[in-house]
Amino acid sequence: MKEKVKKIIQNKDKTIPILSFPAAQCLGISVNELISSSDRQAEGMEAIAARCSIGASLNMMDLSVEAECFGAKVRFYESENPTVEKGIIDDISQAPGIVVPEVGSGRTGIYIKGVEKAKRRIKDIPVFCGVIGPYSLAGRLFDMTELMMACFDDPDNVAVLLGKTEEFLIEYIRAYKEAGADGVIMAEPAAGLLSPSLAGEFSTPYVKRIFDAVRDDDFVVCYHNCGNTVVDMTEQISSLDADILHFGNAVRLADIIPRLPSDVVVMGNVDPVLFKNGGVQDIRDSLQRVYDDCHMYDNFMISSGCDIPAAADWKNIDAYFEMVRELYRNQTLSR
Repeated sequence: MKEKVKKIIQNKDKTIPILSFPAAQCLGISVNELISSSDRQAEGMEAIAARCSIGASLNMMDLSVEAECFGAKVRFYESENPTVEKGIIDDISQAPGIVVPEVGSGRTGIYIKGVEKAKRRIKDIPVFCGVIGPYSLAGRLFDMTELMMACFDDPDNVAVLLGKTEEFLIEYIRAYKEAGADGVIMAEPAAGLLSPSLAGEFSTPYVKRIFDAVRDDDFVVCYHNCGNTVVDMTEQISSLDADILHFGNAVRLADIIPRLPSDVVVMGNVDPVLFKNGGVQDIRDSLQRVYDDCHMYDNFMISSGCDIPAAADWKNIDAYFEMVRELYRNQTLSR
């Protein structure tokens, strides 16, 4: 286990939820302003690190930025995460004509610079970058439903498209490493829509090659999948050799952890929607359920099940951190 990961798991009270876009509220700016400025992103990451007891700082988990770099049309909002409105191809047969863009073009340059500037501000904890996974990116460049059908009808051109997303993501993560990132969290949510066999053909091998291309003894790789099929994908997921595995609340972590290597940190999976639509007691109840299910596993660490919404209520976020401290304080006292 890498030293950075050891330090993280040894301090479980310093939880690492996927908390980035609520930084806009801390700064008193819109989400659109946050994603348009590397200075604002670094300031937002620093603000969260100062307010919250976290074990690592995460940059903006924006799953539109890579597709936009390829030329996809993105819709922007004042108080919500940006979303891809239209891809760049209408038929999978057009995949061979896609040109892989240069990393740094579009908003990727802003995000890379944001991490570089955050590293200068945040000294006591690791700074992680976030990227989308290869299959999830492919779905945004084409169409998620059409891509799934093409996996059956035209797998060769799906492989061509995935080869291009793989190529881009390797270079994107390398650019983050050069900027000083201590690790990467790859979100591959669309793989959760696939059957285990399809994910084994059209997602896992590409993720594995990306991780192999960027990993080293000091750079942390984390894989996130929020689908409900992950219980049947544990062998595939284990083959990724990720340092951290992060799962959504569509599954019970207690059903997954025993099937995974004990030297891999497993994180999750408090319902992220509760941070926006629930109340403090809802957060506490969800946290308690996850903790009761999994605290006996040494490699478990509490986190949100996915990205906490930009419009989340900070009362709920603060309650989350307060209860995590409370749970682990009580665990220590009971020993």
